[in-house]
Amino acid sequence: MNHGFITFEGIDGAGKSSHIEALAQWLRARGREVLLTREPGGTALAERLRELLLHQPMDALTESLLVFAARRDHLRQVIEPALARGTTVLCDRFTDATFAYQGGGRGFDGQVLVQLESWVQQGRQPDVTLWFDLPPAVAAQRRAAARAADRFESEDETFFTRVREGYAARAAAAPGRFIRIDALQPREAVWAQIAQSLEERGW
Repeated sequence: MNHGFITFEGIDGAGKSSHIEALAQWLRARGREVLLTREPGGTALAERLRELLLHQPMDALTESLLVFAARRDHLRQVIEPALARGTTVLCDRFTDATFAYQGGGRGFDGQVLVQLESWVQQGRQPDVTLWFDLPPAVAAQRRAAARAADRFESEDETFFTRVREGYAARAAAAPGRFIRIDALQPREAVWAQIAQSLEERGW
């Protein structure tokens, strides 16, 4: 039985958040203890950094440093202790988002991100990453209908096209970890793809 670390990734509006709670319930029904968390965030310090990231203007290096600072605290305070207890951790975004948003969207130096990833995570990677892939134009329509935009969500479609390409590059580099979810499908079909994919991997 897998007890591990599952991350949810995708551009804003792809529908990740509506499925993370469903997966938690699905895993609990199979007898697993489950922790739901998010990035940036998950600790008091990381949530304060999240507010800065979403609402204060800054350059891509500052964004990246803040994201990894939040991630370091999150790993030490929440994720690693939970995994050590045998708890399954479901996290709404993790490092793939940094490579997609800061690396892809902002065009920031990927080698700097690789170095920060190495320092902060010390080899820790998700066991499975569910990538909710959706055309940026569709994601924009969904976001506009759902909520007011933050600093990232207000970026243009070209930005989100680069973000999507950033996710695709991460998926290509780690095909054993990534499961691409076709987020253009109806919600029930998306959930069916998630459940089937995880069952095939022994979850």
